[in-house]
Amino acid sequence: MSCTSDEFRLFTVPSGLSGPVTDELVERTAAAYGLPPGSGVTAYRAAVPGASPGEVFADIATDWFYRLPALRLAEAQARHGARAFVYEFAWPSPAYDGALGACHALDVPFVFDNLADPAFALLLGDSPPQAIAETMHAAWVSFATTGDPGWAAYGEPDRSVMRFATSPTTHRDPRGELRALWADPR
Repeated sequence: MSCTSDEFRLFTVPSGLSGPVTDELVERTAAAYGLPPGSGVTAYRAAVPGASPGEVFADIATDWFYRLPALRLAEAQARHGARAFVYEFAWPSPAYDGALGACHALDVPFVFDNLADPAFALLLGDSPPQAIAETMHAAWVSFATTGDPGWAAYGEPDRSVMRFATSPTTHRDPRGELRALWADPR
């Protein structure tokens, strides 16, 4: 299971939709998604000091549509004795003056180690880091051949997540304070 750090920015940055987002829209969206009114958005703002309303909106939407479903699926598998491995792709693209961050689908050319594919040029910008592609590709090949990508399976209490950024590292429950804000639908 995986997601990128800024999944939803692909849908707001290139279209220009992130600019006109207001604090009121962020609050209304958070409430519609089931985030605790007031305190939920405050926690998201605190997690990324100085973030614009459009960036906070994208962070909340990223969690709602991508990160939380992936984590809930991994948690369900762990509860039933199956191993699930989770990663977060966090290398921020320089495209769109860096506003895309680590957007939706940015991890795909890294997973398949095909950074030179012109189909991804608009997302990757100039000189994407080949070392990350080699590391991610090796992890996927290892998982496909052995069932183990090279980091601990996800599960309580550690909730181990491999974070592919400039230097890939394993994190324990990254953004756990934000994950905990959302009601568990068990």
